[in-house]
Amino acid sequence: MRRDLVTSALAVVVFTLLLGLAYPFGVWAIGQVAFKHAADGSQIVMNGRLVGSSLLGQDFSMPVLDKHGKPKQDARGNPVTQPDPKYFQERPSADRYNPAGTFFSNRGPNQASAVAFYKEGLASYLALERPYDPGLTGAQVPVDAVTTSASGVDPHISQANAAIQAHRIAAVRHLPLARVKQLIAAHTDGRFAGFLGEPGVNVLELNIALDKEAPVK
Repeated sequence: MRRDLVTSALAVVVFTLLLGLAYPFGVWAIGQVAFKHAADGSQIVMNGRLVGSSLLGQDFSMPVLDKHGKPKQDARGNPVTQPDPKYFQERPSADRYNPAGTFFSNRGPNQASAVAFYKEGLASYLALERPYDPGLTGAQVPVDAVTTSASGVDPHISQANAAIQAHRIAAVRHLPLARVKQLIAAHTDGRFAGFLGEPGVNVLELNIALDKEAPVK
């Protein structure tokens, strides 16, 4: 029995050192040497300040102010916001782009609340974009403009969504529409392995490029 106990204790120590320390450290070391940017979360730093990750969508909104110039709050005490017109907007998020708890909305196709959510999202989208693209109709709005992604923090929007928003960006930032489209193309990721999925426009990277080229206070 003593022999079995010693053998078991040694096995616990050896495998703890091997799988609990050596293996994790080895994986971490390889990541830091060969894939440091990805291993650190694909963080984007601008002017020495961390502004986000290229893998996570984030909120590009601005506070709604009351008549006294103070930020409004809803009944729950949450800030009332509206899309910031000088930035490309991400697709909707189920939880305010919170990366600590990513999830999808879980709304069913026949759910009454889903119909209300999508109608509200479509109306908000048209209200934001129609002043800069008067001929825009609801039928032309791509699905990703009013629906959440599986994670709720997808950093990409479709090329069709970006093309619609380009009219607003060009007007607000006083840039030629053709130049905005060039920036969109420069920050569009192609299909994975050349045939899986669809091309997507990375919103954070695109907005950073816009701030560099045509800053707006």
